[in-house]
Amino acid sequence: MTDNLFDDFESVSSKQWKQKIQVDLKGADYNDALVCHSREDIDVRPFYHADQFDKQPEPSGSKSTQWEICQEIFVKSVTQANTKALNVLNRGAESILFVLPTEAVSVYHLLKNIKLSDTTVFFKMQFLSEAFINRLKNYLLHKNASVHLNIDLIGNLARSGNWFHDLKMDHEILEKVITHSTDFKSVFSVDMSLYQNAGSTMVQELAYGLTQANEYLNYINNNEGLNSIIKESGIDKPLINFNVSVGTNYFFEIAKLRALKKLWKLLSTDYGFEKDCNLFVVPSKRNKTIYDYNTNMLRTTTECMSAILGGANTISNLPYDNIYHKDNEFAERIARNQLLVLKHESYFDQVDNPSDGAYYIESLTDQLAEKALKLFKDIEANGGLLKQLKEGTIQRKIKESANKEQVAFDSGKEVLLGTNKHPNESDKMKENMELYPFVKTNKRKTLIEPIIPNRLAEKLEQQRLKNEN
Repeated sequence: MTDNLFDDFESVSSKQWKQKIQVDLKGADYNDALVCHSREDIDVRPFYHADQFDKQPEPSGSKSTQWEICQEIFVKSVTQANTKALNVLNRGAESILFVLPTEAVSVYHLLKNIKLSDTTVFFKMQFLSEAFINRLKNYLLHKNASVHLNIDLIGNLARSGNWFHDLKMDHEILEKVITHSTDFKSVFSVDMSLYQNAGSTMVQELAYGLTQANEYLNYINNNEGLNSIIKESGIDKPLINFNVSVGTNYFFEIAKLRALKKLWKLLSTDYGFEKDCNLFVVPSKRNKTIYDYNTNMLRTTTECMSAILGGANTISNLPYDNIYHKDNEFAERIARNQLLVLKHESYFDQVDNPSDGAYYIESLTDQLAEKALKLFKDIEANGGLLKQLKEGTIQRKIKESANKEQVAFDSGKEVLLGTNKHPNESDKMKENMELYPFVKTNKRKTLIEPIIPNRLAEKLEQQRLKNEN
């Protein structure tokens, strides 16, 4: 049978749909009633149609069947961190992120018995040390390991207000590390999560992340000595690992990740290479709460779904009690199981490009990419990211965006269920907190004003804690 079931039906244009909707509205204004305006200055229409596109969207090339479940481990004790890593790898984790507070770490004992040929390992170093990276490089020889270093000089400057050492020394160390970059899957990292958790819009987040990546690519491209070393040794320009946070604006977050990949392709092509970026995604902390904390699991579930459908390579889920409890096996197991259920019971590893061709998502992707590219060009035309960080322009723009979102939350327009909407007044948290969940400020000398992450519910939660009996 070759007849198409739908051949008997006439196609309906977007104009005809809109006319029908306007009739059903019975005089109400179409835009006021049905068009929503987002923080990203994007109008969300009630429907999307193929005839609203100049051409059919191109395939994204996403590999959503290949995403990995990651477990973050803070290394207080090397032996305990290694034991924990082996345990979680046996219980569903597929990659590990080690957070290192100090370089006084035995690489041998940390990675002992971990099958590096099958396990992707990320290092989040709260320091910059050539000696540690050399020890790591020597240990990895002939092990066919997939290791990401996550070195982000600019990210550290933006977060702390200072370089690791100073500008000159940081770049000297970085230059030496890049010459050995064949030993690592990626050297550079761009911490876009900082901007998101501080309250930036998605357009700002994309633009700041792209211009941060551009600073690194430009540094390599303009360094003749470094370029010659790379060419002589046969080292390819390193893959960049983007660390991204996603919130609960479900379709927008899917589109944000897809837009980032499109923007990266444009930027990397300009520098003469076609390597994909790696997306390491974690749920946002900005919308997490200490009261009615089980709702955090609902938020992280949809956020992880956005990450998968947006094309994340690696996802590390956030335990529901992360902001007020110390690390604990129960919460971490629940967070890991959320990803296991999505992957193995919800079939989120069965389709490579599940969001391709969805007109709403394609439209959001294009608009986010266009707006972010425009802002990126504006930043570059005005001296680049570092210049604007030193002048405080980036910090001011993020504060303006964060303040608008905070006003929306305080007025109830931005809803966090269980916190500013339908709160459980009998919920008591004062005795349950092991960690201080609010912004801490310590006076110290910095080169620039640091960008400080903060949560929407902090002020309201502090008042509730104060009023607890």
